[in-house]
Amino acid sequence: MATNFPASLDTLTNPTSSDSLSSPSHSAQHANVNDAVEALQAKVGADSSAVTSSLDYKVAQLEAISHGKILQVVHATYSTQEDTTSATFVATSLTANITPSDSANKVLAFAYVPMGVNDAASSRSGYAVYEIDRGGTSVAVTFNIGYGGSGTENRVLNMPVTIFALDSPSSTSALTYTVNHRKEVNGTVSSFKANTTGHLVLMEVSA
Repeated sequence: MATNFPASLDTLTNPTSSDSLSSPSHSAQHANVNDAVEALQAKVGADSSAVTSSLDYKVAQLEAISHGKILQVVHATYSTQEDTTSATFVATSLTANITPSDSANKVLAFAYVPMGVNDAASSRSGYAVYEIDRGGTSVAVTFNIGYGGSGTENRVLNMPVTIFALDSPSSTSALTYTVNHRKEVNGTVSSFKANTTGHLVLMEVSA
């Protein structure tokens, strides 16, 4: 019997203790098993197989693909409202640490911050500015319009801020990423408005 593997599975006959060597054929039994084993070996492949259809070759190709893999994920949250009237960046309490495993790897940082701007000035627009900071180095900055219009009444607008950064820290030391905020023009910036939770996600990406 020629083996059907790997197109389909073989059905092999197991002899019983009362069977003679000729029924089923003893030599045919060995031949069938040998054929099946050889087909199985060909499918799996020898170490460092160059046969493109072998499993050894295919697994080696997958293992060789390392670029762009997510190696670790760090997630931090913060939900207490923090206000600032500063025209320069002030650190919020939304922060996280990550230690890259290789200096060639990158860090993908994503921040989501519920925010608000309160401004009583006439005919002015209030802006909030956010950044992701890594140990004193700004890696991403975003401007967020608070409102536009005229009048002297207080104007408050709440909206989420999202920031992305693909950072190249070139380091294997522990790194601290922090979301900073400041006002632009005038007004008060409120982060994590109404105690809504902010998120900071750090992902190490293989080079």
